[in-house]
Amino acid sequence: MEYVRLLPKKSLSRSVGQIAQMESPSWFVQNLQEWFIKRYKLNMDEAEKPLSEYKSLGALFTRRLKEGVRPLEPGLVHPCDGELTTMGEVEEGELIQTKGIRYSINEFLKDGTAEETFAGGRFLTYYLCPTDYHRVHSPIDGGVEQVVHVPGALWPVNPWSVENVSQLFAVNERVVFRLNTALGPVAVVMIGATNVGKIEVAFDSEIQTNVAGNKEPYSKTYNPSVSVLKGSELGTFHMGSSVVVIFPKGMEQGLPEPGLVRMGQSL
Repeated sequence: MEYVRLLPKKSLSRSVGQIAQMESPSWFVQNLQEWFIKRYKLNMDEAEKPLSEYKSLGALFTRRLKEGVRPLEPGLVHPCDGELTTMGEVEEGELIQTKGIRYSINEFLKDGTAEETFAGGRFLTYYLCPTDYHRVHSPIDGGVEQVVHVPGALWPVNPWSVENVSQLFAVNERVVFRLNTALGPVAVVMIGATNVGKIEVAFDSEIQTNVAGNKEPYSKTYNPSVSVLKGSELGTFHMGSSVVVIFPKGMEQGLPEPGLVRMGQSL
């Protein structure tokens, strides 16, 4: 896997994104979609629309779900479909990437006060594969006070990268949602990866990711905050990646067991 270090990951991701948005020739798009469904075992019974109404692979990939297939359970809920891989307590300003590797919460959130804000809090890390539904939702009622887009690398977020790329989640491109909730500040972070050509923010089309030449973090504050309910859509991945949610100290619920989860399931 060392060859991954040599790949032009950002330009490759933009190219894959362009291919995914192709709507013609229709025979090519149809064959590509059918291959993708078979290869990754997509559950089209849950899709909002029939396959014929998705005009590109990208439209299929970012499909919404039929109403009611992700009922919201009591309390805090998982923000996405995927595998819950890592969780724990924020200790000395760091989060666990994998066993033996940690990364800075201040750098991750691009916030010099994050270590203090989330001291003793808890975090959960999710990995989304191509099979999964790729929209990310709020785990709690609240208001989005700030969104920060952090340009960066687009390393894969597979097990090899997680175990071998130091500070992976703090160097990859990401979008940070800062929510004010009844528990206190909550952060939901969508992390880009190779072939994630774009992360869309559901309520703000001005925020653009994976743009050539864009190297500086961009922060946007909302006053008044953008009201969200538990289960409200925050953003969309245009390929598989990872999500990290950080709760403040005082979260009374115990941490869930690792494994496959679905958006809307109770923690």
